[in-house]
Amino acid sequence: MAQCAIALGSNLGDSLDTLEDSLKVLHLVPGIELKTTSSWYQTKPVGTPQPQPDYLNGCALLSVEQTPKELLTILQATEIQFGRVGKRTLQPRTLDLDLLLYEDVVLNTPDLTIPHPRMAERAFVLVPLAEIASDWIEPRSGHTIASLLQNVDTSGVQPYLTV
Repeated sequence: MAQCAIALGSNLGDSLDTLEDSLKVLHLVPGIELKTTSSWYQTKPVGTPQPQPDYLNGCALLSVEQTPKELLTILQATEIQFGRVGKRTLQPRTLDLDLLLYEDVVLNTPDLTIPHPRMAERAFVLVPLAEIASDWIEPRSGHTIASLLQNVDTSGVQPYLTV
């Protein structure tokens, strides 16, 4: 089984329930085993053209039997199951699932780029990912997730406190 890392985000609806339920759905897919999840983080939207609610973000590590492309298809189907409409960049969403890392694979196709092309710039990805995979070496740069995290501003990423 291959080890992979995904990022999860939501800023529409009951984000906490959506994120947690999406992990349960993924875990039920044959060939996908949920290994661990990060804490949830409340984050400010980055680069959005109009105001929108804060996000809840986190990361998970999976062991999978699927190829990267097959896993991407499952992630996209899960987004749709939870009400995602379209895949427009910087728009509010009920669920966003991104394939960040798949073993030490470097892949660049029209449909899928691994490692995720903007992962190293995004504190809302690196903070939760470093919590669960700080020593994972991002294969394009050769740097660990922990060292990539040192190069981003994390001020907009706060632990999510449930009431």
